[in-house]
Amino acid sequence: MTQVLDTPLDSKAPPSPAERTARRRGLLEWVAIHSLGIAAALFFVLPFVFVLLTSLMSDSQALSRDLIPRTWEWGNYTKVFDTPGFLTWWRNTLVYAGLGTVLTVVSSIPVAYALAKFRFRGRSLALMLVISMMMLPPQVIIIPMYLFWAKQLDLSGTLWPLIIPMAFGDAFSIFLLRQFLTTIPDEYVDAAKVDGCGDLRTLLKVVLPMARPGIAAVALFQFFYAWNDYFGPQIYASENPGAWTLSYGLESFKGAHHTDWNLTMAATVLVMAPVILVFFFAQKAFVEGVTLTGVKG
Repeated sequence: MTQVLDTPLDSKAPPSPAERTARRRGLLEWVAIHSLGIAAALFFVLPFVFVLLTSLMSDSQALSRDLIPRTWEWGNYTKVFDTPGFLTWWRNTLVYAGLGTVLTVVSSIPVAYALAKFRFRGRSLALMLVISMMMLPPQVIIIPMYLFWAKQLDLSGTLWPLIIPMAFGDAFSIFLLRQFLTTIPDEYVDAAKVDGCGDLRTLLKVVLPMARPGIAAVALFQFFYAWNDYFGPQIYASENPGAWTLSYGLESFKGAHHTDWNLTMAATVLVMAPVILVFFFAQKAFVEGVTLTGVKG
């Protein structure tokens, strides 16, 4: 007679003390090995968590030592958007960052392509000039540039003195793209020219599809720079509140709500959120583009 087993065949026995000890030891070893990475992650994440939690507190609790909101005040973000001028600052920042990024990428690609793939007299000197422009602080030339844009062209109080120069290339973007384009084998360019492609068609049909990670890295760098730029709007647009960006308007917002730290933190979260989201969704292309720029000199 067949004996019927009461215990299911797929049931698992509870772990023995030795197995629990081995698992605990493995966890401790993992924490020890990655301790520096964990500490670095907490160093970057905890300030953002603090800002986010403070933005959801009430006015009185934001001034206390509490770390966790007693009541989650999601209406703080509505109050920030209801602040006069905040939506205008948001629109100006999108125009400045978006249009500036497009102009920088479009104007920098041909120069970087020429420095990477063309052979002409003075190419090394041109590259040295680009590198030297990277080393020149903007504060050094700000006075003559301001006099040119404000006195000669009468564009003070607008963001055009910051946007228009981006249509003529950016030294850092040109250098970064040039470094990436040197990683593309010359055989692809030569094969395209043998098939009858000119320089422009070779750039558009062959080089650009292969350079997408580098272009994405340059675009992200430029977008982050324009989105967080405080110095430029302060110089050219401070006299006109209708041309302020988020980075400059946030200083005015903090002055108007110097006791309402919850609203100040809510405005800070709204300024940081787009940058974090853009990097989160584009981090793969960004890391790949930055990494490959150093493969070949």
